[in-house]
Amino acid sequence: MKDGGRLAAAIEVLTEVDTRHRPVQVALKEWGSSHRFAGSGDRTAIGNLVFDALRNRASLAARMASDTPRAIVLATYVHTWGNSVDALTEVLSSDRHAPESLTEEEIEGFSRVGDAGFRDFEKADVPEWLWPEFEAVFGDQAIAEGQQLATRAPVDLRTNTLKADRDKVLKRLAHTGAVPAELSPVGIRLVAKPGQARMPHIQAEEGYRKGWFELQDEASQLAAYMAQAQPGEQVLDYCAGGGGKTLALAATMQNKGQLYAFDADRLRLAPIHERLQRANVRNIQVRDPASTTLDDLKDQMDLVFIDAPCTGTGVWRRRPDSKWRLSEKALADRIEDQRHVLEQASRYVKPGGRIVYVTCSILPSENQHQASWFLENHPDFQSVSALEQWKKMLPGQNTPSYVSDRGDILLTPNSTSTDGFFVALFERKQT
Repeated sequence: MKDGGRLAAAIEVLTEVDTRHRPVQVALKEWGSSHRFAGSGDRTAIGNLVFDALRNRASLAARMASDTPRAIVLATYVHTWGNSVDALTEVLSSDRHAPESLTEEEIEGFSRVGDAGFRDFEKADVPEWLWPEFEAVFGDQAIAEGQQLATRAPVDLRTNTLKADRDKVLKRLAHTGAVPAELSPVGIRLVAKPGQARMPHIQAEEGYRKGWFELQDEASQLAAYMAQAQPGEQVLDYCAGGGGKTLALAATMQNKGQLYAFDADRLRLAPIHERLQRANVRNIQVRDPASTTLDDLKDQMDLVFIDAPCTGTGVWRRRPDSKWRLSEKALADRIEDQRHVLEQASRYVKPGGRIVYVTCSILPSENQHQASWFLENHPDFQSVSALEQWKKMLPGQNTPSYVSDRGDILLTPNSTSTDGFFVALFERKQT
């Protein structure tokens, strides 16, 4: 396919996302299934166009004075990917599969330089209704933080120290351009590529098949690392999902002690079994919510790790369509879910034990406010400074820019070059 056909396909997919409210990955997969002639390079380019259009939708719509899929995709090709208007004009005129030629209004939109006249939420590519929360947490950095959440994310890997060390993995992945992560001592990063470029297929690498590393964002690695799960401890990963943080906790425990993996949604938990086998993890019990309970764990856990259900605002780089689907009701539902999870999970912590509360959100209503709510309603728990834990774990590293009065920390793409992650620590008082 030529670029004209790719542009037309991206417009078709984005229209499907808009009109039928389909998840973008589903729409892209269905387009590929019905257009078998498209090669892998074509599918990559089309996917990149669609994802970048969604990442920058508000600012591109302001520039083009139009929010249509056509306007956003064409603006992505020029403004985000750096092609000239002349090049676009040539593409549209030289390929019979290309969209129609540019209109005068579109040419005028392409001629606009800078973001003068844009509203702040448009500059930041953030939904207008969420902008007050952005300003509340980020202040004068709100636009910069939003803009970084609208960029492409790198591919981050966590070295599985049960099977390999980071130097060994880096050597094996040298051909991919992999480099050590800046913060995580076991992290590896592949920097995102621009435009139509393809990222390496990491899951096809020998080291992945052998369990030497796992795909995991650096912020997620750091959250698990900050839990400081020790060999010999009793640990519950209460919202284990597919098991990424569970595996990270098992590695820090060196396969010693007992780690329980639980998730209320058994479908989310299903992938963990294959991952455990590949990673050579032996100290995990997977508790299926359909057939077992956690009653025997009450008041027994040294550590309960809670990767709480959330809006996912911190991972918009990876799921840009979720940015525009998010609603006030969905946020309210997540806040209710988080409180329920905190209530339930706290029952399993023994006196002197601890909770690590984590979200992949940057919203205060899901983060600091929830930590405050928990402490107000559970006087048998006290706050522990995540900032002090950070300093202890990562001596010599810069401390996070966003820290609450209690020492809760927030990581962001703009301040730590990671996904957006919040971490709060609690300890159950000794009786």
